[in-house]
Amino acid sequence: METQTFYSNGKLLITGEYVVLDGAKALALPTKFGQKLIVNSGANHQIKWKSFDSDKSVWFEDIISFDEIKSKSTNDKNAAVKNTLIEILHQAFIQNPSFLEKEGYQIETHLTFPRLWGLGTSSTLINSIGDWLNIDAFELLQKSFGGSGYDIACAKSDSPIVYHLENEKPHFKPIHFNPSFKENIHFVYLNQKQSSKLAIANYMSKHHHVNAVISKINTITYETIDCKEGKDFAKQMEKHEVIMSDVLEIQTVKEKLFPDFKGIIKSLGAWGGDFVMAISKDNPKDYFKDKGYPVVLSYEEMIL
Repeated sequence: METQTFYSNGKLLITGEYVVLDGAKALALPTKFGQKLIVNSGANHQIKWKSFDSDKSVWFEDIISFDEIKSKSTNDKNAAVKNTLIEILHQAFIQNPSFLEKEGYQIETHLTFPRLWGLGTSSTLINSIGDWLNIDAFELLQKSFGGSGYDIACAKSDSPIVYHLENEKPHFKPIHFNPSFKENIHFVYLNQKQSSKLAIANYMSKHHHVNAVISKINTITYETIDCKEGKDFAKQMEKHEVIMSDVLEIQTVKEKLFPDFKGIIKSLGAWGGDFVMAISKDNPKDYFKDKGYPVVLSYEEMIL
């Protein structure tokens, strides 16, 4: 078997976090960062797995037997990453059993962004496994990890998309979104890895009448796509933040961490971690560095 290589894009969710799970229309952007999956043949009915972080260090390495994948069980109850991987591969096996008819595999994954950034370490992997095994990556995500699937759509897309779920099925279409004011948009890493699984569970526990919220968020999503000026874009993001603060019963990130920031700050994805978006007239890098947040990327650096 010759070497097979697959690549999937990372993601940022600009509008519709949480409510996308209930069918809201969300604006999502694929990133210039992503993850490569490299598959070679192996032996002994096992997968030798090695995962590299963006600095080329190995962050995970293990051997997974075909039996562990088939039975979805491992002797190592403490190996969280291995167990997650077995869960994904077990579901892949259900969708395409023939992949375990080979002798074995050697698999490497290579991130082009630091793993803790939360740009989609899992979704890029799941999408690439889907491509490798010719199976539905959305179903693979749903049955292993859960989530709305917008991140899988980004992994597959080379342009901004509007994403929504209808009868629990993913729908997304590429759109033109290339704001003329993008030099006023930066992405700031909050040094906090958020667990999507926990964030979703927390949101579901607060579930109340979401229809009114969804229609407001849908309007904001389409207004955002149509924005011609930075100040209108900032206004939509601020409105979105206020609505979701109310739904989640959580302070906005600006109130909590950056009350003196001259501009707008919008949470992206799970609140309280990963990246936020800062919109401001002046370059905000020094402001965030002084606050202890040195990772600030421009729109150009981040978005595909």
